[in-house]
Amino acid sequence: MAEVLVYVDHVDGAVRKPTLELLTLARRIGEPVALALGAGAAGTAAVLAEHGAVKVLTDDASEYADYLVVPKVDALQAAYNAVSPAAVLVPSSAEGKEIAARLAVRIGSGVITDATDLQAGEQGPVATQSAFAASFTTTSRVAKGTPVITVKPNSAPVEPAPAAGTVEALTVPFSEQARGTKVVSRTPRESTGRPDLTEAAIVVSGGRGVNGAENFALIEALADSLGAAVGASRAAVDAGWYPHSNQVGQTGKSVSPQLYIANGISGAIQHRAGMQTSKTIVAVNKDAEAPIFDLVDYGVVGDLFDVVPQLTEDINTRKG
Repeated sequence: MAEVLVYVDHVDGAVRKPTLELLTLARRIGEPVALALGAGAAGTAAVLAEHGAVKVLTDDASEYADYLVVPKVDALQAAYNAVSPAAVLVPSSAEGKEIAARLAVRIGSGVITDATDLQAGEQGPVATQSAFAASFTTTSRVAKGTPVITVKPNSAPVEPAPAAGTVEALTVPFSEQARGTKVVSRTPRESTGRPDLTEAAIVVSGGRGVNGAENFALIEALADSLGAAVGASRAAVDAGWYPHSNQVGQTGKSVSPQLYIANGISGAIQHRAGMQTSKTIVAVNKDAEAPIFDLVDYGVVGDLFDVVPQLTEDINTRKG
């Protein structure tokens, strides 16, 4: 069976959920070979093996932390040359998409970004994508070279499938460009204790109808009762009510959770583009004609200031 190269997203050896989802998809089309880079890379092997990696390539060079994406592209190219995979899978983050695009240029292959599903095909992997602000669903495959595919978080289940997970050190010849852009400082992101927005299984968002930064406490309370991430529409972010890092939409982050709850959000196409692939969508809006209701699985026509506190109280009561 052909091997499939999977780029590992981890923090000091703690493997992030989108990588485990990639291993599930990789097993559909071949045998997963994982590439882990930077501090703690070797520590990822046990988890990766538990989820299907037959081999784990590692390199802990300091260049991956000290410089921007080029060293990682160099490493992925070195792994590609060593493995000759049937496909390369990368988590669909901003950095992941840049790494994938640079690799595709180097190896003369096509690239597919933001896939939401992946299946084996007679002529290579077939990816499912949402196109034109999620108005259409398409299936496509790379016609030239080895497919390089980035996959959105929450596109596949995390399924344990124990494999050998043999660890091998990878020798990476860094290019001249690898040290061209140095990271000179870092500011740790303040932790909210909530899941990462793009990886969360549940997202609770607020829009213009929240009517003020102080009222986002209602959205946060509902999110916390569900163990969810908090999102915001562009209108709410532009008004300064919530940080841009939490914006969901075409000019913000794209999410695909199991459950998306939109509160006081009209459903403009800009917002829909960032959340329309959610598995189940619930909306609370006092305007019965709001476009968001054309999209939802469940809609509540009502004032969010009445509905959201009642919903939060009910969830907390049931949990208790």
